[in-house]
Amino acid sequence: MKITDKIYGEFIIESVLEELINSTVVQRLKYIHQGGASYLVNKKWNVTRYEHSIGVMLLIRKLGGSVEEQIAGLLHDVSHTSFSHVVDLVFKNNNEDYHEKIYNEMIIESEIPHILAKYDYHYDELLSNMSQWKLLEQPAPELCADRIDYTLRDMYEYGHISLRNAHNFLDHLIVVDGQIYLDNINEAEWFVDTYYKGLVTG
Repeated sequence: MKITDKIYGEFIIESVLEELINSTVVQRLKYIHQGGASYLVNKKWNVTRYEHSIGVMLLIRKLGGSVEEQIAGLLHDVSHTSFSHVVDLVFKNNNEDYHEKIYNEMIIESEIPHILAKYDYHYDELLSNMSQWKLLEQPAPELCADRIDYTLRDMYEYGHISLRNAHNFLDHLIVVDGQIYLDNINEAEWFVDTYYKGLVTG
């Protein structure tokens, strides 16, 4: 399957990734927005969890991550509910982790375990401990594919950065011992500034 992303470009991906992308739980992310209900206020704030999940998968791939970590990246947000983190406000969940609490249940009840088993992967080994995937997730202020993608994608769609800005930044990413770093201080400062602007804007 050939897949094209406006930020990362064109890739040919493995069949297991194609089947996972076409699964019901991943396709539903096309209708869940990163910014919750904010797209109802500003039409530019319309990035979906689907676009973000594909982006995280492709960024991990671009950085040399394994197919297993790409799978984890693709599926890391599948348990988000309608309007994303708005549900945390509804349930007065200050940790904003409702989607994490229901993650395993949603995976088990979906077609994901069957698809993974078809390709000799076990969902529990790949998805029960996301901390094993160093490219995918890191605590702030460390860099990770999740944080990089939503920052670049959101800020590009909001009109605050250009594709050239994003590509310049990506060109300076390096991986050392499985973790993401930058080889240029100017790009590091640019990302910090862009990231915090995204928090304020979003």
